[in-house]
Amino acid sequence: MRRRARLMTATAAAALLIGCVSGPAASKPGPDRAGERVLVFSKTAGFRHDSIPTGIATVKELGAANGFAVDATEDAASFTAANLAKYGAVIWMSTTGDVLNTEQQGVFERYIRDGGAYVGVHAAADTEYDWPFYGGLAGAYFQSHPAIQPAKVHAEDHAHPATSHLGTGAWDRTDEWYNYRANPRDKARVLATLDETSYTGGTMAGDHPIAWCQSDYQGGRSFYTGGGHTKESYAEPAFRKHLLGGIRWAVGAVQADCRPEKGYTPLFDGTADSLTGWKQAGPGSLALDEDDGTLTTVGGMGMLWYDRRELGSYSLKLDWRMRGDDNSGIFVGFPRSDDPWSAVNNGYEIQIDATDVPAKTTGSVYGFRSADLKRRDKALNPPGEWNTYEIRVEGERLRVYLNGVKINDFTNTDPARSLRQGHIGIQNHGDADEVSFRNIRVKDLPARR
Repeated sequence: MRRRARLMTATAAAALLIGCVSGPAASKPGPDRAGERVLVFSKTAGFRHDSIPTGIATVKELGAANGFAVDATEDAASFTAANLAKYGAVIWMSTTGDVLNTEQQGVFERYIRDGGAYVGVHAAADTEYDWPFYGGLAGAYFQSHPAIQPAKVHAEDHAHPATSHLGTGAWDRTDEWYNYRANPRDKARVLATLDETSYTGGTMAGDHPIAWCQSDYQGGRSFYTGGGHTKESYAEPAFRKHLLGGIRWAVGAVQADCRPEKGYTPLFDGTADSLTGWKQAGPGSLALDEDDGTLTTVGGMGMLWYDRRELGSYSLKLDWRMRGDDNSGIFVGFPRSDDPWSAVNNGYEIQIDATDVPAKTTGSVYGFRSADLKRRDKALNPPGEWNTYEIRVEGERLRVYLNGVKINDFTNTDPARSLRQGHIGIQNHGDADEVSFRNIRVKDLPARR
């Protein structure tokens, strides 16, 4: 397996060293420094976008500011095993038509299967229609587009670095909006969608993904954004952050859950209205920022818990971010009570804490079972970055996934506790702790005996 280097800005690296002593160290690059360098490929065999030079220049600027080198080519002969091994990702910058021969296609397939990464920008979806591997990697092929016009984009994933900066409101921008031949939702994690009521010419029946990712496409990573047709796109701060986030995730600088996601019901969607089903137990509170869609811990020790119903067999997902060396957690399987200590004594806590002992640190079932620390450290983003938990409860079995990676598998055997039925809550631990939460959602699963 190729070794991905983790690209970090100086700020993120410093935060990791200061606030997360037992957190993930940056993985060392291989002998070829793969991951510290990306390749921008912009060959066209059909329509050629005049924004390509601007896009290449932008990636180079982003690289210079964020610690990675950038090479650019339109020469398909660059697709050799020895050459691609230099790169943490290959960025297909508005390529069109058939740009690789059969041998070059085989080289790129092996690169992806050996842990390489693909970033597709705009017309990368208008490329290699007769190459099924590429179609699956890109996620969807181009079908048509209306005239360039303004539209509203909505982030679905608020933890992925390509969309975490967008908040809860619409992202208003102008571009050439592609329709796709198929919806990628069943095989990719949709990061952002187009509001087809905000412009004319959308043909995807109201479910119109415009950016998505795949965490494991035959061994490699894939990120695609439909933006980037216009030169002006690359001057937009929000689009530059979007593109940078996709590149950083692709090369492994930051982690995210890019498994497909369907069928979840929001319990907290970033709005005050969605908090009507929640109650505060004990002192302190969680402060709401509706623009950013976050709840941030204030004081403690208390807990905000969901009182509308108990959960039985379910998948609970939520995004969280630590400021530094902070403490919080998610409680599951506890009975209705306005006393936060009832959750401690009768339920289980999935811990968020950078520096505690193994059985009480991030990913642990607090006091009962440590996370798999090697897997946890590899999956964990440092303070300042968003992380995603999936807490999956089936019968008395509780599994914890961090950014899509299973890091804990615990089975309750305590007759005084049960995971089969109970409430869920998020902890505000104390005055010195600051942890934020976003996008809390749940999916009921078939009951297990």
